[in-house]
Amino acid sequence: MGLRRKPQAWLEFMMRFELGLEKPYPRRALQSALTIALSYVVGGLVPLMPYMLIPTGHDAMRTSVVLTLVALFFFGYVKGRFTGSRPLFSALQTTFIGAVASAATYRIAKVVQA
Repeated sequence: MGLRRKPQAWLEFMMRFELGLEKPYPRRALQSALTIALSYVVGGLVPLMPYMLIPTGHDAMRTSVVLTLVALFFFGYVKGRFTGSRPLFSALQTTFIGAVASAATYRIAKVVQA
């Protein structure tokens, strides 16, 4: 019986001290799911809001691009502050990656539409 507990104890030790992972709390699953869902909704509204408020598509798109880049810069900066990395570098990196991903998505949509 004691032998069966050792692998479990070793696994818990490795997860906690080697990898820095804690056992998840099952009661927090709903809270985590709601937090993620709300984040997706709020994050999705940033680029979509100009299309709801600006009547011309070209102006709405231009505004959407600018707002999205500002939001990416802001969240990248905050990420850098929380993770202890260089905030300005993190902001520029997040903005660049987001811009490239957005441009690729836009281009793919244009190709598929044609």
